Amino acid sequence: MGITSTVSREAAFPADDPSVLDDMHEALFLRAATPADRTFLRKVFVSTRFDEFVSSGMGVAQIDTLLAEQFELQDTYYRRHYPGARFDVVINGGEPVGRLYHHWGEVELRIIDIALMPAQRGAKIGTRIMNALIARAASRGLPATLYVEAVNPVKSLYKRLGFRKMGENGIYEQWHREAAPFDGASARLTGL
Repeated sequence: MGITSTVSREAAFPADDPSVLDDMHEALFLRAATPADRTFLRKVFVSTRFDEFVSSGMGVAQIDTLLAEQFELQDTYYRRHYPGARFDVVINGGEPVGRLYHHWGEVELRIIDIALMPAQRGAKIGTRIMNALIARAASRGLPATLYVEAVNPVKSLYKRLGFRKMGENGIYEQWHREAAPFDGASARLTGL
């Protein structure tokens, strides 16, 4: 695959942030992304898009360049359009395994992006994160919204969590969950 650099333990757990080290006993938690995480966050992004470009017949070098540019554009867009948003690294078992971008507004929780590295997908990590997000939103009386690609199988999870499709925007669908009680209210995620 394209980007193959790894993230050092020091980058995963900056020594100047003792709260991160205090949470290391937690198997799954979030911490704020730092500039040292940039390579890892790009790697997560590339892992979600690489296969679709391989099937286009492009060479690996071309794909790497294109996806690096797309990552930068996406990151710039998210930071401009969601001021005050949280850009978190998902840590599992002491290692960075994904990213969660979310914005807690006065009228809604916007789940901007959630993505895990391929080896972590299907291990219920995303489910635990979503349960914690929805539980927190429900406790605050906030609805939640997100966009998802129409072909993404994660939509079955969103349905189970009470989301409903509200519209379409190109290849994306907008999903919405009303501010309603949530059975998974005991869901907890350190760093949320």
